[in-house]
Amino acid sequence: MAGTSTPGMKEWFETVMAAGENAENQPQTAPTPKLHQVIFLLRDNKNFAKYYEPRVVSLGPIHHGKERYRLGEKYKLRLTKDFVTESCENVNIDDLYKKIEQEIEKLRECFEEAVTKPYDNDSLARILFVDGCAVLQYIYYAVNNKFKEKNIKDDSVAFCQQDLFLLENQLPYRLLESLMSLSKMRDEFRCSIQNFIKRNHNMILEGGQQLSGKGERSGPQPPTHLLDLLRTSLLGPPGRQTQTENVQENRTKDLEWQSYRNLQELKAAGIIVERSCIKTGNYLRSIFFARKWINLLPGKYFNLYPGHISLPPMIVDDSTGPKFLNMIAYEMCLDFYNDFGVTSYISFLDSLIDEASDVKDLRKARVLYNFLGSDEEVAKLFNEIGTDLVPDLKAYKDVKYQIQECYDNTWMRFTAEFFHYHFRTSWTGFASLAALFALFLGATQTWFAAFSPDHCDDFCKKFTQNL
Repeated sequence: MAGTSTPGMKEWFETVMAAGENAENQPQTAPTPKLHQVIFLLRDNKNFAKYYEPRVVSLGPIHHGKERYRLGEKYKLRLTKDFVTESCENVNIDDLYKKIEQEIEKLRECFEEAVTKPYDNDSLARILFVDGCAVLQYIYYAVNNKFKEKNIKDDSVAFCQQDLFLLENQLPYRLLESLMSLSKMRDEFRCSIQNFIKRNHNMILEGGQQLSGKGERSGPQPPTHLLDLLRTSLLGPPGRQTQTENVQENRTKDLEWQSYRNLQELKAAGIIVERSCIKTGNYLRSIFFARKWINLLPGKYFNLYPGHISLPPMIVDDSTGPKFLNMIAYEMCLDFYNDFGVTSYISFLDSLIDEASDVKDLRKARVLYNFLGSDEEVAKLFNEIGTDLVPDLKAYKDVKYQIQECYDNTWMRFTAEFFHYHFRTSWTGFASLAALFALFLGATQTWFAAFSPDHCDDFCKKFTQNL
């Protein structure tokens, strides 16, 4: 009958209802996000897959045991031996390993269940012990330039450094803290981590700018892993405010989309980009917009450029793509509740960069330092990273509103285009001024010829002849 259901269907209905109840009763996020694989939406992108795979060394359980990383295993064992012998003189290897064994259940909880399911406690403890010791020793050697005296090649060092910031290669920071706690060089290791993060910061750190101390981020929670520490150091202190937070609710509804395509269109409208000042700190959140007035006459101001976008300076090199894509993948983890800070920054930068000329202008403004290759390559990189991103809609909202407001100002755009096309260089500027002066003289002569008294005719003729 149509009104009845089979036992199989009834069980299926119960499963559906139970799943809904479980979802409602669960907290929105876990206290600490777990370590797991990159979400399939990103991994299935053929252009991105290469950025998530280790190149030389695997860390943690996800890629452990793969044939291609066998050489990396030899390096890890060597670094582990150096960690035990050089920094743990009063502690033997048994005591170090027992420390990991005692915490293995808590360390297992740092990973998604599917990641560690193939490993029993003993196997997982061995993996984490070797990888944790190797990472700490690698960072110490990198910061103190000791690889040459250890006969480790530069290319291996460079590739390993990139592998340390892959999402699927992360180790729980709790593991590193446990190992450092038994080392006589615990303070040196914590300082090395801070300097290592600073070295991989990608932003141009000014003289007085510092990262959070002792290898911990500026917040109530300790870092989850090294990639998390890098992300928080790039974004800046949690209390840092931008113009975005002051945006009025009635204004947020006015900006549903942007009509400008790239930096060239903004430049034509009189909006230019400049490097952010030292006071704001060079963080991804340090993006501001301001109108600057030029004083031409005493007490008189004229706005030649209606708007200035201040951006933090950043280095673009071979590591930029992998770092930002893995931080974006981290922000997309289902159990990581965050403000999508890195995603929002890349999305904003992608709205400015569409072609090589945009990158060129950012280089001239000392906002981008290109160590990647051509300007076309940099533009392509940010266009690829900026594909299919879902940023926080409130991020940089006030900045975007003011940019759009200036861009829509017809008078400002006309003025900017006039100065842009007629005063691009000193020669075009002189030619434009000469043309304007000639028009002025012609108009003056015409006026005097039509309306001036007779006694001024001789003066006008002599004046124009002398010209």
